[in-house]
Amino acid sequence: MDIDFSKFTVLAVDDIPTNTLLIKMTLEQSGLRVITAQNAEEAFQLIEQERPDLILLDVLMPGIDGFEMARQLKEHPEHKWVPIIFLTALDSTTDIVKGFQLGADDYVTKPFNKEELMVRVSHQIQLLEAKRTIEQQKKELEEIIAGRDAMYSVIAHDLRMPMATMKMILNVLFLKIKENEHTCNDLLESVQSANEICEELYILLDNLLKWTKSQLGRLKALPQFFYLGEFIKGDVEVAAAHASTKNIGIRFESVNNEETGVYADTDMIKTAVRNLINNAIKYSYRDSEITISIEREADRVICKVADTGCGICEKDQARLLNPATHFTTYGTENESGSGLGLLLTDTFLKLNNGLLFFHSKQGEGSTFGFSLPAHTGK
Repeated sequence: MDIDFSKFTVLAVDDIPTNTLLIKMTLEQSGLRVITAQNAEEAFQLIEQERPDLILLDVLMPGIDGFEMARQLKEHPEHKWVPIIFLTALDSTTDIVKGFQLGADDYVTKPFNKEELMVRVSHQIQLLEAKRTIEQQKKELEEIIAGRDAMYSVIAHDLRMPMATMKMILNVLFLKIKENEHTCNDLLESVQSANEICEELYILLDNLLKWTKSQLGRLKALPQFFYLGEFIKGDVEVAAAHASTKNIGIRFESVNNEETGVYADTDMIKTAVRNLINNAIKYSYRDSEITISIEREADRVICKVADTGCGICEKDQARLLNPATHFTTYGTENESGSGLGLLLTDTFLKLNNGLLFFHSKQGEGSTFGFSLPAHTGK
């Protein structure tokens, strides 16, 4: 590693002027900037003024000795990270151990050998340079990640609005054509296909935007009271149109509405429910049925979305909710996805004191659900 030693300042503290002069002459030959002090009081002033990168500290000094000065430095929030090399005539194991316990990074026995001193100082400088390089690279990486996330957010936000408009237009066209489907069968099929694709793209972009915001820490839950049963019943009616493209029926079961009161962010819960239902449709076989149920257990309100689709193997279940291993697979009719839906659902539920759960068996189907704290609205 090529190091520019002129970028580093070393403070040498010793009550004997000839020692500090020798240290200064030795280290300046390598390009290091060296400042000196004769006692702890003078050293503390220089540390505040010059902010040295490394301190060579004599142990036996009148007044505040090296051990006490090191202790005070390591207790100071701004100076505790500055490495210290003790210069000491004390060579007993007890004294050496005490020095390291006080935060010393190395030590040199006196009278010191100039070559040994230079090697030990160079080693600390190399560690400092490596630390600075890592911190700089970390900063650059954080900036790159922040820029990437900002770009994702802008792209998703800018695309979501025209996609929402297109989705609305296609829905209107679909309904109008369906009223006269006996004369427009081919056109109906095309619009229906376009409507499905548009719906998938809209969900993907919406999930991408919300996931990016959650990773940037910009998502905050804005809770309000509502009845989960009534709330999800509306989502089921919307999802039924999507499910009908695979001739999948949706059955909704719920306890009394008054038992399903919760206090949560409605937009986050709507996104969570939508993702669970869409996944159930995606992984269900044509002509099957999905059951959505709302239950009350003690002080929790529970929503379950059950299908009899392809299910998930045990190996993939272990990876499902881990952001580092998240993945996606094609649906029963080769529907694609990003894999963000469940991660986003998990994040949203945690922000609302909720819990996501699931159980699945390959070839038999899956049940995904969540629970929220019950609330009376009072």
